[in-house]
Amino acid sequence: MEYINDLIRRKDRLLSEDEAMSLLENGEYGVLSISSPEEGVYGIPINYVWDKQQSIYFHCAPEGRKLCILQDCNQASFCVVGRTRVVSNQFSIEYESIVINGTMICQLEETEKRKALELLLDKYSPEDKKVGLKYMEKSFHRTHVLKLVIKTISGKCKKMNQPCPDYCLISPLFIFCFFSMGYFSFANVIWITFFLNGNPFLCINT
Repeated sequence: MEYINDLIRRKDRLLSEDEAMSLLENGEYGVLSISSPEEGVYGIPINYVWDKQQSIYFHCAPEGRKLCILQDCNQASFCVVGRTRVVSNQFSIEYESIVINGTMICQLEETEKRKALELLLDKYSPEDKKVGLKYMEKSFHRTHVLKLVIKTISGKCKKMNQPCPDYCLISPLFIFCFFSMGYFSFANVIWITFFLNGNPFLCINT
């Protein structure tokens, strides 16, 4: 397993390896992308668990489109997106994401399959694991587990500071002019400043 960011064009937006591993460990779900000549390209959001080494496990039904595609081509890409935040006044968005490439193994030994399902319980239902283990045993033979052996991981992010809007400079000057002309009381100045800026004491400069 290699952490490689060489192909990311914007070097100022590289996600550190520690941040990438944290996102992989704690991400709630990701998008699994696979393809084959007959079935075409297929992407699906799916829960997962990382074993903190070089394998990612998924559980699914014992038949379906995923398995049909993987019979033709066992290469897969998996993307996990972490925190995002829209910054409206800068027409941009903060984000963090990782992209994983690897080889999918569709048939696991029973011991490894059981281990993978327990890891999924630890991640998603730690407070209900006792009941979950009983449920796992009950549905064990009708549950399929896939393993993605990680070859490479890359990570990208965008972090921003959000300045006040441009009108933060204009509105105090605007109010001062009208105040000096006697059009507004001090109370009106405070009200209008809050209305335009949200906070007259914080929003002075851009």
